[in-house]
Amino acid sequence: MADIKYEIKETIGVLSEESKAWRKEINLISWNDKEAKYDIRDWSAEHEKMGKGITISKEELIKLKNLLNEMNL
Repeated sequence: MADIKYEIKETIGVLSEESKAWRKEINLISWNDKEAKYDIRDWSAEHEKMGKGITISKEELIKLKNLLNEMNL
């Protein structure tokens, strides 16, 4: 498998901590030197390992925000 290059441009926040070593985070990340996108996934403490996640554009994030605001929680 090819190496994946990534750079965390901005840390938005932590959604949860599953253990002391892993956290679910929202970050702005550039993958393989491409334009940075918003990303939600599990990360190890020093960001050397990652779990599966989802990467979305700013437009998709705005739509998600609007959908969440409409939910009756």
